[in-house]
Amino acid sequence: QVQLVESGGGLVQPGGSLRLSCATSRSIAGINAMGWYRQPPGKQREWVATITADGSSNAADFVKGRFTISRDDSKNTVYLQMNSLKLEDTAVYYCRFRRWGSVSYDYWGQGIQVTVSS
Repeated sequence: QVQLVESGGGLVQPGGSLRLSCATSRSIAGINAMGWYRQPPGKQREWVATITADGSSNAADFVKGRFTISRDDSKNTVYLQMNSLKLEDTAVYYCRFRRWGSVSYDYWGQGIQVTVSS
């Protein structure tokens, strides 16, 4: 079983930055998409950003211009650079790796807390 391990969360002041990382416990092949989701306190989990195997990326409107997703395939790692953090960015952040087709998988990380507070 593959585990995804997130790191880089913590407490930051409004306007500050954090970089989240998510790596696999062992090497896996054929990742079609790597993504980040978050669950604010008392709310449903929501999509944040995705990057596909060809390097194309997309992000939710509420983080565009502030958050950047990137990947390092040699390390099976995805990153989320978060700048200009706002109070409403406080949430548990989850990474997700997917592959679709005849050999498919859908792995989630355990989640990491990001708290934006003054």
